[in-house]
Amino acid sequence: MHKGPPTIGGVFNPLAYLAARWTPSPRIVQRAALAALTMTVVIVVTGGAVRLTGSGLGCDTWPKCTDDSLITTQAQGIHGAIEFGNRMLTYVVSAAVGWCILAARCAKPWRRSLTRLGWAQFWIVGANAVLGGITVHTKLNPWSVAGHFLLATALITVTTLTWQRAREGDGAARPRVPGPVRKLSWALLATAVVLIAAGTVVTGSGPHAGDSSEVPRMPFDWETTAHVHAVAAWAVCALAVAMWLVLRVVDAPDDTRARARDLILVLLAQGAIGYVQFFTDLPAVLVGAHMLGSCLVWIAVLRVALSLRERPLEQPGIPAQSDPQLAAL
Repeated sequence: MHKGPPTIGGVFNPLAYLAARWTPSPRIVQRAALAALTMTVVIVVTGGAVRLTGSGLGCDTWPKCTDDSLITTQAQGIHGAIEFGNRMLTYVVSAAVGWCILAARCAKPWRRSLTRLGWAQFWIVGANAVLGGITVHTKLNPWSVAGHFLLATALITVTTLTWQRAREGDGAARPRVPGPVRKLSWALLATAVVLIAAGTVVTGSGPHAGDSSEVPRMPFDWETTAHVHAVAAWAVCALAVAMWLVLRVVDAPDDTRARARDLILVLLAQGAIGYVQFFTDLPAVLVGAHMLGSCLVWIAVLRVALSLRERPLEQPGIPAQSDPQLAAL
């Protein structure tokens, strides 16, 4: 007897249809999750390039580039090309997120939690695209710009979590270190959030407004906010060093201690860039490097926290037939 295509409430379900015909290997699922994370960092950096080149209003409106054109025109020059190029990169991020959703949905066994994380990425990308449009319509209002960056950070959070979950099971989380160490990680996470939020205030009150026209800035003294940001950075550094030392004392697993070491190295590099840009009047190249560093610091903080627990595999995944290396296991 012929069985029709899978449906939900009588409506054709393309994801279930594809899942019945394609089984990605665990490695493909992990690569899809990593691709989403990588593209998220890339679009944050290119978004910074838009602001640092004064191309924030290179496209006059949103979702079209001008009132009469969906794409950039020759009259808009290089600024229009840069801004429109960054908008087009949103579709690449969306494609990476879509691949992550498909891979998670089609994997065997189906992990509903992983699929939900993929859809969470989708909704954050959509929300940030809308907020980006609001930012253009409000002529680069610094509060909107700050929200745009914080939503991007939320996307980095979810993509990092998805990448981690793609490499572990859905069993109940089991601690790998004593309770006080996990509490220290929560303090590290909270302080890192303060650091990132303070960074958006430094940006919003600083000179790089994103456009050559007169763009209002946040009503804060830039040097004062920069010092507050520096204090938060030192607090994160102190907590990171404390975490590294404590993990050695409790004889934590090697990979956990490696994550703490990586965090300290990233923080040292980010701190060096931050102080150099402060004393050299914020050159655009260093500000862009600092934005990349902000992403890497947050990812490193998350990886430390996630390495403090483990989720065992409840049952092994079914490898794809096209992956002989996994099928041989």
